[in-house]
Amino acid sequence: MTTKAESNVCGEEVLYEAGNTTLKGYIAWDASKPGLQPGVLIVHEWWGHNDYVRHRADMLAELGYVAFALDMFGNGKNTTRSAEAQAFVQEAVGNPEVAKARFLAAYELLKGHEASDPERIAAIGYCFGGAVVLQMARFGADLAGVASFHGTLSTSSPAQPGAVTAKVLVLNGADDPLVPRDQVAAFKREMEAAGVVYTFIDYPGAKHAFTNPAATERGRESGLPLAYDREADQQSWAELQRFFAQIFG
Repeated sequence: MTTKAESNVCGEEVLYEAGNTTLKGYIAWDASKPGLQPGVLIVHEWWGHNDYVRHRADMLAELGYVAFALDMFGNGKNTTRSAEAQAFVQEAVGNPEVAKARFLAAYELLKGHEASDPERIAAIGYCFGGAVVLQMARFGADLAGVASFHGTLSTSSPAQPGAVTAKVLVLNGADDPLVPRDQVAAFKREMEAAGVVYTFIDYPGAKHAFTNPAATERGRESGLPLAYDREADQQSWAELQRFFAQIFG
């Protein structure tokens, strides 16, 4: 376990398992805060479990949450190559039960952490991770809320009335070609038909992966329509904090 310089945030790499797969996550919390703190699961982009998602865990820990950057691919693997990332995604979510098991293994680990409040757990995700947390909400996972940052919105298993107990926040790039307007409209119809309490925010001019400072360069390398947007990044992070204040009280 390590303690971040000039803060009370502790960070620890954690090995855990789902089925026959060993997963490598990272958990961060502020050891100086008394009592139990709300827990937040963080699901990575399709690049895998990397320094970016760990940095977000540290940021949440500084705000007073126990943040667990989980691993959907196994062994903490990550890549900068889009073809390899696509293969990782297919292996992880090609079978919905495998994806669910990996998410729930992290959920149980976070609930059992000494600093986290097992009655106050939420989940957030970036790009691929945003789609994952939305799907876990559709499955009825016991979460206070889920927040998707520039995640895709389509699904083959739409939310059913009464199944979703989590409040939902979607933070979307209005100019994201990977989330076209018909997908947005279909998602809103789905949420409303299922009676889900949700908030949808578009950031004008923002494209896919707008929260990640490495996105623009990664987009040039991969040919994907990725771009960092500092204003949308800051505004969406502030929106997440308001959302947490609402769901956690």
